Amino acid sequence: MESPAVTFTLAYLVFAVCFVFPPDEVRSAGLTVQSLLAAWLGSEDAAFVQYHLRRSTGTLLAHSLLPLGYYLGMCFAAPEKHLCFFYLASKGWKTFFFFAVLLPAVTSALACYWSRKGWNNHPLARTLALHALPQSGWRAVASSINTEFRRIDKFATGAPGARVIVTDTWVIKVTTYCLHVAQQQDIHLTVTDSRQHELTPDSNMPVQFLTIRVASINPYVKAFDIRLNSTEYGELREKLRAPISNAANVVIHQSLSDLFLETFTSLVEINQTYPVPSTQELEPCIGCMQTIANIKLIKNCQEPNEGECQQCYCRPMWCLTCMGKWFASRQDQQHPETWLSSQVPCPTCRAKFCILDVCIVR
Repeated sequence: MESPAVTFTLAYLVFAVCFVFPPDEVRSAGLTVQSLLAAWLGSEDAAFVQYHLRRSTGTLLAHSLLPLGYYLGMCFAAPEKHLCFFYLASKGWKTFFFFAVLLPAVTSALACYWSRKGWNNHPLARTLALHALPQSGWRAVASSINTEFRRIDKFATGAPGARVIVTDTWVIKVTTYCLHVAQQQDIHLTVTDSRQHELTPDSNMPVQFLTIRVASINPYVKAFDIRLNSTEYGELREKLRAPISNAANVVIHQSLSDLFLETFTSLVEINQTYPVPSTQELEPCIGCMQTIANIKLIKNCQEPNEGECQQCYCRPMWCLTCMGKWFASRQDQQHPETWLSSQVPCPTCRAKFCILDVCIVR
């Protein structure tokens, strides 16, 4: 491909990825399926289930048009390939064009089938029917979900493509193409995994994400996973009726201080160590009185007479955990992105130090 074709291909690839997985900037610009089809979709707050019946269908249709859009764009980006005249195009492009036309044709037929009989054939309607009482149908379940979604006490978190919603009766996971629904009284919840990210786009602080398996005792309801920030775990538990088991023995950090303490510990462990003299006897930490003091503050970040940090002459009196808690307690809680680079006073002599000055006693 010549330069214009390469440029268009790369640009269209970026467009397609942003259209399928829209970042915040794309959402704010209104370049999403929900924004473009807002008049047809209606209001999510007014009719949650009906909104997502249309949204999932419209999303599938819109995404199926992307290959055809690329072919039409290449007609102008690479005129030498004669793509505007199908019979002159190469065999590979003919195959691609056939696929690009077939995909939206199939999804259109599927969308038409789903929408028949008041959306009775839609996969979401069939999913809701699994929770319906014998004398009722999926619309009764949809009405219950719609009513509870309008309440302000629901738990909701996550990006638009992976939202988690918990109401008084239902646990719902919203994905790009479908909804997973489970009834609270029928589920077992298990923490299966934990991932910690040192940096996130929103802040410079570490974030722990938990993966929780939602399994229903109803054999026809498919199990699914929900993912959320560990700081939201407590709020989730308050909204759930069923307990959450921790099969993977995951340590859950439910506060910003917990996350910072883990990062503080990992950074201190790679700092220079302090060899304690053989004549010096270590005493219990004066903070918790449970652990032997194992921290000595030595100015290592800069030369002795440079910077804001000062030399501390105190003997080891604190353990690593208590020193980390002290460091976190002296921070600006409104600006956690500054915690790792800040200085705090020694809890004993008030000499300023930073994380680089915290040394483990060996």
